[in-house]
Amino acid sequence: MDTPWLSEDEERAWRAFRRLLIALPARLSRDLARDSGLSPADYEVLSTLSEKPNRRWALKDLAAKMEWSRSRLSHHAARMQARGLVDKEPDPQDARGCILHLTDDGFSVLAEAAPHHVVSVRRRFLDHLSPDELAVLRKLSTRIADLPD
Repeated sequence: MDTPWLSEDEERAWRAFRRLLIALPARLSRDLARDSGLSPADYEVLSTLSEKPNRRWALKDLAAKMEWSRSRLSHHAARMQARGLVDKEPDPQDARGCILHLTDDGFSVLAEAAPHHVVSVRRRFLDHLSPDELAVLRKLSTRIADLPD
């Protein structure tokens, strides 16, 4: 196999990015847990459902957005359901699937958590970037995230 090894600059950039991928989510997760008792996955589910019509969305579509298996999200949603944050309803389009519904209690928990989370995101990330850097980051992130598997 003819491996196209990384140049010194590529390796430094890749290692710095890998460090960011570990450090930033860990720090945001600690802040989120401390401030609201939510996990990043809880927050993703709640915030996504809050933006959908009637605060409902098919589990299969949310799993695809989160890049989780349906089974993994189903188990996570069951734990959230036990806490009163979401409900599950039958999916009329998919006999094996369900629709997740953000409960009023779940919406209240999100409304309480969101301001703290935004402060954390700003303090740990956004406040350290210029408007031009944000534009480049958005462009690069979108390009790379949208690559096909």
